[in-house]
Amino acid sequence: MMLQPDFQTMPGHLLRRAQQLSNALFAEECGAFDLTAVQYAALHALADHDDLDATRLASLIAFDRSTIGDVLERLAAKGWITRQALPGDRRVKLLKLAPAGRKILHEVKDHVAIVQQRIVAPLNASERAQFIALLGKIVGQGTHAAAMRETG
Repeated sequence: MMLQPDFQTMPGHLLRRAQQLSNALFAEECGAFDLTAVQYAALHALADHDDLDATRLASLIAFDRSTIGDVLERLAAKGWITRQALPGDRRVKLLKLAPAGRKILHEVKDHVAIVQQRIVAPLNASERAQFIALLGKIVGQGTHAAAMRETG
């Protein structure tokens, strides 16, 4: 069996390392707010969309449906979101951004921007644009392929 060349140059390994870096920078910049990157994404999605259920929220932020409930529990415990039963189907809970959630989004806004700047700091402006475009292309293809597997 022939092993792949240096694993440290493999796209999967580099993406995992980039994700580790992104998470570490987010924790460094936003840890004082007791906020994770996934929680931020959920709050941001709720700020942009009224009356989401957990399944739709998970889809919007590309997060696993089976574990979104844990994220929502923590956000509700912090008073950042509210959950209300859907009239006619009490099993479905509609999620809303609470005033405290809107406040934390405002407070953390500049820190999140710093994280984004720090992630791409080694790149020049042209490389940054290309990097974002290429990541978007990869994620778009991955999302499409996963959706095709689920429906196909």
